[in-house]
Amino acid sequence: MIPPIASNFVAGEDPETALEHVRELNERGVKGILNLLGEHYHDRPPADEDADAYVALVDAIDESGVDACVSVKPSQIGLDVGGEVFEENLARIVDRASNRGVFVWVDMEDHTTTDVTLDAYERLARETDGMVGVCTQANLKRTGEDLKRLAPLPGKVRLVKGAYDEPREIAYKKKSEVDRVYKEYLELMFREFEGGVAVGSHDPAMIDYARDLHTEYGTDFEVQMLMGVRESAQFELADEYEVWQYIPYGSKWFSYFYRRIRERKENALFALRAVVGN
Repeated sequence: MIPPIASNFVAGEDPETALEHVRELNERGVKGILNLLGEHYHDRPPADEDADAYVALVDAIDESGVDACVSVKPSQIGLDVGGEVFEENLARIVDRASNRGVFVWVDMEDHTTTDVTLDAYERLARETDGMVGVCTQANLKRTGEDLKRLAPLPGKVRLVKGAYDEPREIAYKKKSEVDRVYKEYLELMFREFEGGVAVGSHDPAMIDYARDLHTEYGTDFEVQMLMGVRESAQFELADEYEVWQYIPYGSKWFSYFYRRIRERKENALFALRAVVGN
């Protein structure tokens, strides 16, 4: 059983509980991005099992009628086993999802996975006419060029600040630097993309900047936030904009919860605020 403090951030251990959480969100105007917890499998069987679980989740979303999509991690569905395993499992998930009308996000992990992830996204975005999305990280110095590559493609692109401890030679390390380039990349996206811009941030300054860019360029965008973080703000934003909540679930909840708290000081503060009230 998930303890109360963790249940602020994880929607139960099974898909039925997670879907019920989505139903409650939908009633308040927020949509759900469901993520089955699990990553870094070095053998194929567990990677295939989680890919099977995602295929079943896609079916359950379609049958339930909730407004939700799914998000998968490359290392969860076989990247650490081999690039071909990841690509095969991702294609299998996306094929079922596109047939069911369910959108699929591909999360981004550390910098060593960027090229293979973007290559798989580009191919599937073209094949499905935009039924997939991919995450990009502002702290990586390469992201500006990656966004230019992605701009002409169908699909969606989520911009986050980035949580992985990357080498200094390829990544911005200071918070002020990451904030600066996040705004630069947002401006690039609103200027160059025809739509499909996802602002993955809890930072009010970044969300306000996205609003200003929307007014200037007219580009459609959505806001994405984590379950349990600034939820009152999510509901307020949903009155005016499209808001999606990233919703982890599954038996591997402890490692996710622990990582969310320790990876950044800001997350620890968000956790504290979540406990004392949003």
